[in-house]
Amino acid sequence: MAEMSAEEMTLCLVRTGRSRDVASFERLFVYFGPRIRSFMLKRALDGQLAEELMQETMMMVWRKAALFDPQRGNASAWVFTLARNVMIDNLRKAKRPEFDPTDPAFVPDAPETPDVNFEQDESAERIRQALASLPEDQAELLRMSFFEDISHSMIAEKTNLPLGTVKSRIRAAFSRLRAALGEDR
Repeated sequence: MAEMSAEEMTLCLVRTGRSRDVASFERLFVYFGPRIRSFMLKRALDGQLAEELMQETMMMVWRKAALFDPQRGNASAWVFTLARNVMIDNLRKAKRPEFDPTDPAFVPDAPETPDVNFEQDESAERIRQALASLPEDQAELLRMSFFEDISHSMIAEKTNLPLGTVKSRIRAAFSRLRAALGEDR
């Protein structure tokens, strides 16, 4: 009973998929179980893990047997493809680090202190006022470039201005902002 022909494998797999024939599945299990365990052991997995992955593979065969198409390939290749995928999934899970809730990447930043919030609000207000003091064409170019993240060439296209004009107006706007904010450079 240990040997099976390719036709018998196909027939057992089709019966398992179509009518959940337990006898056909048992036949597949007896034939493929030791072979899949050996397949897993050859990939440097320990005996216990190889046994677990064989069991998982055979459960996958039971669940997915209805998806087997004899026109697309043989039963043995299909079963061993499932086994390979189960093994790969297991390796991926093993390489995934454990979740550590104390990892600094997951710990939120401490809330800003009131004095820092006050300074940020004050700075933001100074910048708003400085932007309001700019000529409208320069302010609009700055908004497009820095707040909307549009490239200078796209701004030139949108505004029908030469690229050099866009760049010089943005530079002039920066100079005016520095002066308005009291930053000399």
